[in-house]
Amino acid sequence: MSNIPDDLRYTENHEWVRVEGDLVRIGITDHAQGELTDIVYVELPSTGDSLDAKGEIAIVESVKSTSDVFSPVAGEVIEANSDLEDTPELVNEDCYGKGWLAVIKPADMSGIEKLLTPAQYKELL
Repeated sequence: MSNIPDDLRYTENHEWVRVEGDLVRIGITDHAQGELTDIVYVELPSTGDSLDAKGEIAIVESVKSTSDVFSPVAGEVIEANSDLEDTPELVNEDCYGKGWLAVIKPADMSGIEKLLTPAQYKELL
């Protein structure tokens, strides 16, 4: 069974969201990284990029496939995880910690409430 922390929100596309004040940190779930297997490259957004909800935020490439990652909320990219440029395997090793993808300032925080709760995400899996 995949690791599903109780303090996060989730999407049907297997992204996670952690609220940090008026910002959100985004990554892919344990289930997603497990399905991708060994991640070898991550294409990240640039600071200042404007994102639409459900618009592409990153591309994750593994030895098995390439997958688009979608932004759970609309907003502006405040930070991208530059550590992934040299060590993309951090997504496999610590997807909820050092393997995060980006920090976003949402245009509207109410969109977070529409995301899946941990219980709903468990049901989805």
